[in-house]
Amino acid sequence: MADRFSEPLEGRERRLRRLRTRRDSDRVGQIAETIARFTGTPRFVIYLTVFVVIWLLWNSLAPVHLRFDSAALGFTALTLMLSLQASYAAPLILLAQNRQDDRDRVANEQDRQRAERNLADTEYLTREIVGMRMTLGDMATRDFVRSELRDMIDELDRERTDRLREREERIAQLQAEIEELRGSEED
Repeated sequence: MADRFSEPLEGRERRLRRLRTRRDSDRVGQIAETIARFTGTPRFVIYLTVFVVIWLLWNSLAPVHLRFDSAALGFTALTLMLSLQASYAAPLILLAQNRQDDRDRVANEQDRQRAERNLADTEYLTREIVGMRMTLGDMATRDFVRSELRDMIDELDRERTDRLREREERIAQLQAEIEELRGSEED
């Protein structure tokens, strides 16, 4: 027997013990929560009230040989039973409350992580929108392009008109020179 304690436990056995202990702890916690939830309901208060009233009536009005708790001693058994119930209810309620605190802590941590992710996503989207606005600010708008095209068309029209006028003037000069040359040939 002494040899067994001098040898280390196998790792697998330790893990199995831990798993069993966790499962047992969870099972006890679930039972504690169920009891705590029930003791916090109006139904429990009504059941307990009915039980105490029946106990008091039975031990006060029943024949003496059928009574099991004496009114003369202040219903000692009832007091002990209610004290026992309270001594178990308080730790069960605290255990259930601790488990709820753990769940709340996990939920709060998850909410915090989710809020951080949402904030990071929002900041990313904000940067993207600002980048797009800056890019769009550098891009020509439809009205700007239209006005530039109108200006270019007006400029081309002016140039064409100027060239046509220059041609007409040149043609008029050439015709004048031709007529001058014809007139000098006829003389």
